[in-house]
Amino acid sequence: MDNPLRWFEIPAVDLDRATAFYENAFAISLRRESCGGHPMAIFPFAEPNPGGALVAMPQLAPRDNGTLIYLDGGADLSAVLARVPTAGGTVAMAKTDLGKGIGHIGLFIDSEGNRVGVYSLN
Repeated sequence: MDNPLRWFEIPAVDLDRATAFYENAFAISLRRESCGGHPMAIFPFAEPNPGGALVAMPQLAPRDNGTLIYLDGGADLSAVLARVPTAGGTVAMAKTDLGKGIGHIGLFIDSEGNRVGVYSLN
């Protein structure tokens, strides 16, 4: 197994609000689809890299204390964290150096109440 991550889903109560949040915070466009009757907003990805989506599904509920995923923060995750408040979220942990050249992480609470991480080398 070269990479255990294949797909992720971030729960959304209001998919339009969540889509706008992630598009604004990450300066990206998400693709709207439906799978199994559940509306989704797909993050950009290129095979063979893993992908993921925001999903509105009654079986999933946003949480700030469950599984934690880290999204790519680009060249410097500071830019993403700077856009989080105006996109409708809150920064839960400022950019933090992991030391030993490993990189940097930060945490935010999205518009739906999910705790999500961001990672960048710089």
